[in-house]
Amino acid sequence: MFTNKTILITGATGSWGHELVKQLLEKDPAEIRVFSRNESSQVAMQRLFSNSKLKFIIGDIKEKDGLMQACQDVDYLFHLAALKHVPVCEDQPLEALKTNVTGTQNVIEAAIFNKVKKVMYISTDKAANPSNFYGFTKAMGERLIIHANTLKTETKFVCVRGGNVLGTNGSVIHVFKKQIAEESKVGITDMRMTRFFLTIEEAIKLLFKASYESLGGEIFVMKMPTCRILDLASVLIDASGKKDVEIAELGIRPGEKLHEVLYSNYESVNTVVYDENYYVILPCITIPGLKEHYAGYQPVSHENYDSSEELMNKDEIKQLLVKGRFLE
Repeated sequence: MFTNKTILITGATGSWGHELVKQLLEKDPAEIRVFSRNESSQVAMQRLFSNSKLKFIIGDIKEKDGLMQACQDVDYLFHLAALKHVPVCEDQPLEALKTNVTGTQNVIEAAIFNKVKKVMYISTDKAANPSNFYGFTKAMGERLIIHANTLKTETKFVCVRGGNVLGTNGSVIHVFKKQIAEESKVGITDMRMTRFFLTIEEAIKLLFKASYESLGGEIFVMKMPTCRILDLASVLIDASGKKDVEIAELGIRPGEKLHEVLYSNYESVNTVVYDENYYVILPCITIPGLKEHYAGYQPVSHENYDSSEELMNKDEIKQLLVKGRFLE
C-alpha cells in the first residue's frame, strides 16, 4: 500500500509521529512529508533519522494554504496534529477548537482538493462520551472525518480511536518516574482511576491494519489492556528500588474521568467485533455499501467498553512496561 507512495503526516514530530515514520520507512515509500509547526522538533527529528526520503515542512493545520501545498501529489495522509493536553484545552478552549476542529476540516478540504487516496484520523478514547473540551473537539473531528465520506470525492476517510500510549510526550510513565527519582513521592488524582494502555509500537501496527482494511466512514477502535493508575505507580516504585516512596491523592482535575471509554452505550448499537484487535463503530449517517460490508460481523455484547473492566494485575503491568522498554 505504501511502497513508492508519498505520505503526509500532520503533527509528525510527536511520539506517534516518530514511531509512524520509523515503521513507514520500512515499507519503502517514495517520500514522507513531516508537517508540523515546531522548528526545533523538526531539526531534531531530521538529525535523528538522517533519511533523504523525509521532507520537513513547517506549517500549522489552522492555515489551509500551507496544507494545500503540502498535500500536492500525496497518496496517503495521517492526521495526528492536535492540542491534546486536557487542562490546556480546558483553559484555552478556543485554541483547541481552532486546531482540533477547524484544523481537521482544513485537512479534509486539502485532501479532497489534491485527490489524496485515504486519510487516517487518529482519535482518542476521550472522544467517546466526552467529559472535557479536548474530548469534545476530537469527537467533532471524528464526525467531520466520517461525514467527508458522503462528499463527491474519491478520497476515503477513516478514524482510529485508541487509549493512552505508553511513553508518549507527557505520558504518566515519565511523570511518575521523575517524581519517584526526584521527590520520592507520586501524585495520583484519584486512587480508583483506570486507563487503557498500549505500547507505541503496537499502536502503530494496529494503525496500519486499519489503514489497509478500512473502507472509509468507520471508526476503528483498538482493543487495549487496562490498569489501575495506582497499580502502575506501585510497579514503577517497586522497580525503582527506592524505599518509603509516598503516594498522594491530588483530586480529579477539571474534565478528567475516573474511567475512560472506547465506545459508549450510544455507540454500542452500531458497533461490531472486527477481529481480535479491533471493534468497528459504524456511522449513523448513510455511507453507500458500508453497513452492507459489515452485515456479517457480530455485534458487540457489551453496552460500553470502559477501562474499569478486565484490569491487568501488577505482573501483567510489569510485562507491558518491559515490552515498552520502560523497565529492565
